[in-house]
Amino acid sequence: MKFSAGLLLYRIVEQRVEVLLVHMGGPFWARKDEHAWSIPKGEYDEGEDAADAAVREFTEELGAAPPDAATIELGTARQSGKTVTVFAREGDFDAAAAVSNTFSLQWPPRSGRFQDFPEVDRAEWFDLPTAGTKLVKGQVAFLTRLAGLLTGGPPGAGPGA
Repeated sequence: MKFSAGLLLYRIVEQRVEVLLVHMGGPFWARKDEHAWSIPKGEYDEGEDAADAAVREFTEELGAAPPDAATIELGTARQSGKTVTVFAREGDFDAAAAVSNTFSLQWPPRSGRFQDFPEVDRAEWFDLPTAGTKLVKGQVAFLTRLAGLLTGGPPGAGPGA
């Protein structure tokens, strides 16, 4: 089984919750926007602390460590054959300054040529309703959980909170 951990950074602007999402890099996602964004996350080995992995992956995908703040566990979900654990922290981050690590991919397929692509090609802040349309479907549950915690309502309070 594969494990992945992510860190969902949020801030409150004019009484509205915003979350920091990353647009997945590489040629498969280049022309997609709806459901082509992700919580900064990545795989980790069984036995490794998921919260530590989430911070490491945030740093690798955005080029800077996340703000030091209280960490809230948002639980797990299954996505693409992985168990994804997500944590949330309140803080700010300059999305325009994000610089991602890269991966190598044979492109075009079967061409024999390998190219390097950024793991994420940009980061952006979104309010919760917009984030729900941008985020890959397997991660939307984490928005719902965060909204429920922040509003003091039930976990299903919804991303429109």
